[in-house]
Amino acid sequence: MEVLLAKSAGFCPGVKRAVDMVYEQTDRMKGIEPVYTYGPIIHNDEVVKDLEKKGVRVIHSLEELENLPIGTVIIRSHGVAREIYEAIEAKGFHIVDATCPFVKRIHNIVEEQGKDGRDIIIIGNPEHPEVQGIQGWCLTPSVVIQSAEEAEAFSPADSAKMCIISQTTFNYNKFKELVEIICKKGYDINCINSICNATAVRQEEAREIASKVDAMIVIGDKSSSNTRKLYEISLKECENTYYIQTLVDLDLTAFESIRNVGITAGASTPNNIIKEVHTAMSEMSFEQLLEASLKTIRNGEVVEGTVIDVKEDEIILNIGYKADGIITRSEYSNTANLDLRTVVNVGDTMQAKVLKVNDGEGQVLLTYKRLLAEKGNKRLEDAYNNKEVLTAKVVNVLDGGLSVVVEEARVFIPASLVSDTYEKNLGKYEGQEISFVITEFNPRKRRIIGDRKQLLVAEKAQKQKELFERINVGDVVEGKVKNVTDFGAFIDLGGADGLLHISEMSWGRVENPKKLLKVGDDITVLIKDIQGEKIALSLKFADQNPWLTASEKYAVGNVVEGKVARMTDFGAFVELEPGVDALLHVSQISREHVEKPADVLKVGEIITAKVVDFNEEERKISLSIKAMEVPAKEETVEE
Repeated sequence: MEVLLAKSAGFCPGVKRAVDMVYEQTDRMKGIEPVYTYGPIIHNDEVVKDLEKKGVRVIHSLEELENLPIGTVIIRSHGVAREIYEAIEAKGFHIVDATCPFVKRIHNIVEEQGKDGRDIIIIGNPEHPEVQGIQGWCLTPSVVIQSAEEAEAFSPADSAKMCIISQTTFNYNKFKELVEIICKKGYDINCINSICNATAVRQEEAREIASKVDAMIVIGDKSSSNTRKLYEISLKECENTYYIQTLVDLDLTAFESIRNVGITAGASTPNNIIKEVHTAMSEMSFEQLLEASLKTIRNGEVVEGTVIDVKEDEIILNIGYKADGIITRSEYSNTANLDLRTVVNVGDTMQAKVLKVNDGEGQVLLTYKRLLAEKGNKRLEDAYNNKEVLTAKVVNVLDGGLSVVVEEARVFIPASLVSDTYEKNLGKYEGQEISFVITEFNPRKRRIIGDRKQLLVAEKAQKQKELFERINVGDVVEGKVKNVTDFGAFIDLGGADGLLHISEMSWGRVENPKKLLKVGDDITVLIKDIQGEKIALSLKFADQNPWLTASEKYAVGNVVEGKVARMTDFGAFVELEPGVDALLHVSQISREHVEKPADVLKVGEIITAKVVDFNEEERKISLSIKAMEVPAKEETVEE
């Protein structure tokens, strides 16, 4: 098989420069301070993963830097907006700028053109980070155009001065087409061809090779814009064009009868991947290629496969190895007697971890649950480091606390950390989803501790703060009865408790609060006083004060009914209505001599009497039964 490899394949100078800068910075700062890249340094997963192994963390937003240790932030090769530079420096991080020089040149151009009063037209993909970065350097309004339809529809103001610039990896022929459409509109336009020369050369070389071969291989990351364009160009010339990231992605059966093949690669594709594909296609026979495409695996490795059969207690996976992988029920889940046919289907793709390359019968023994547990532990470790709030279901209620599971990793929440109050019955949490934070993470000792209490305390503190900011003395608010005692009731106001004292439960007399209120009752109360964190409540609303109408109801001479509430030696106190009591003096009980009120009256008895005195200022009312018994003439004589 003849193989034609494009001379321009692989890293362009700008990408190589950026990647080299990250590796150099990583070696220099190892053990001194962390290294971050703002966005993936290039569009290639293989390179990004290798850098992650060396400790380089990819940051996708400024917010992510808030809780990270101060270190070096390397600006990606695609560049970023000016405001991002300023924000990173303001947070105290050191910046290393790996922006491609060609992209940096565009930043300078749009800035200068903006100073000249020109609006900017960017020919490119609006979702591409390079284009978004360019827009961040525009001083005047900017628009992104990537299709003929958008160019035709574009309509700036008549007096607008414009500058047309291009994404460095945009197709040159398409760029010319869009420029022609825009320029026909007759505006004052500067057109600057900012397509990278290396990109144009790479695209032309791909077109030339693809037109000569039976099959074409384009190597690069699926998210790479310039690789996608190489694929589109090659596909127009050769229908047998394959877009791959590594040799493993190649369908080798398609090359069995191929006489010659072309190979090119995007600007973000490392040379080692290109070399691997080129060597394989050049030096190996088809049988050797097919054999090489089969995976070599080892114990502990994570593999991905497709489910080809499911039994009640066993899953069979095609993992691209010479033998199939087997996941038994016990290695899939801790759930006893789980029917695997109810959770997995033929055709599903799943990952598993290799326990044994050969289980004694030539098959690969895999585990799914242990992989999930490892991922769960990593998830818990991240949550522990970031103080993240997790939510999980309670799977076991133990003597000393609760057990929850996060992605097959277990977390223990001690009884003392389950709630901010004493919980006598933890059983009520079984099967419930609860939120918590990880306060101790030591998987080697199987000690991963969760804390729900601090979340409840923090939530209550926030609600309390919001409540006190909201309420004032005199407000009428809704609450719920939380506890009832002999002296009053505590009312939950949604952030703090208020005390409704027995003396404030009614305008009348309340003997036992428990007969009036029950725990859980909804209640409307008046805020009587606020002292620090203490809230005094009342049910004695001013508009319901019985003394407001007492002067009319209980005017002197009125005959009224009341209930004997209590008695003394000198008389009986009669409740005319809740909050209004009157005195029936012993001398006014009867025309006959009465030694003690108790001799003729009983507590709770309903009596009829005449009002003989009303003092609104002192809120005193005097009654007389005797006055009702005296004949009218006798009353007149006495007066």
